[in-house]
Amino acid sequence: MFDNLKQELDSIIARDPAARNRWEVYFLYSGFKAVRAYRKSHWLYQRGHYFLARWISQRARHKTGIEIHPGAVIGKGLFIDHGMGVVIGETTEIGDYCTLYQNVTLGGTGKDHGKRHPTLGNNVLVGSGAKVLGPFRVGDNARVAAGAVVLSEVPDNATAVGVPARIVRINGEKPKDLRTSMELDQVHVSDPVEQALQELRCEVGGLQQHLSRRELAQENPSTEK
Repeated sequence: MFDNLKQELDSIIARDPAARNRWEVYFLYSGFKAVRAYRKSHWLYQRGHYFLARWISQRARHKTGIEIHPGAVIGKGLFIDHGMGVVIGETTEIGDYCTLYQNVTLGGTGKDHGKRHPTLGNNVLVGSGAKVLGPFRVGDNARVAAGAVVLSEVPDNATAVGVPARIVRINGEKPKDLRTSMELDQVHVSDPVEQALQELRCEVGGLQQHLSRRELAQENPSTEK
C-alpha cells in the first residue's frame, strides 16, 4: 500500500513542476485527495455498498470540486491538475498515468445505456475545459486540446483539437487530409465563433460587391449587355 502511495505521489511530482515534495502533494493537492477518495469508494462499490460508496464520492466532491463516480475504473498514476469542475462518469475507464486538467468532463451523451462513457488509454492528456462524450476510446498517448469537444474515437498517439474535435497530429505528423496546421499547446485552439463570423464577413462582402455592380448598371444602362 505504501509503495503504491509513493508511486502515485512521485508520478504527480514528475508531471507538475510546481510540486516541491510528496508532503505538499499529499496534504494540499485536491486532485490527489479526490483520487484517494475514489479508491475507497470504488472498493465499496465493487462489493455492493452503493450508498456508502456514493456518500464518500459526494463528500469528496464537496471538498475538492471534483466528481468521480465510484463505478468508474481508473488505473494507477492519475493526475488531476487543479481539478475544479472535473466530472468522471460511471462507466468511464482510464488507463495508467493519465493527466486531466480543470473543468474536464468524461461523460455520456444521454442516449446510451450500459457503457456510455469514454475509455482513455495510457498516458492520455486532456486539456482544461475539454469534453469527451460517448462510449468510445481515446488511444494511448493521445492529447486532447483545451476546450475541445470529442465525440468520436481518437487513435493512439494522436492530437485532437476543436469543436467538434478533429485529428491534427498522429505520431507527430499531420494526417493527409488535414486542412489546418494547428498545434496542441492548450492555447492556440480554433474558435468556432470566430470561424462563423469570418464566413459571414465573406458572404457580406460578396453581397456588397453584387449590389455595387447592380447600382452601377442602373446608373449606366449602356454598360449592360
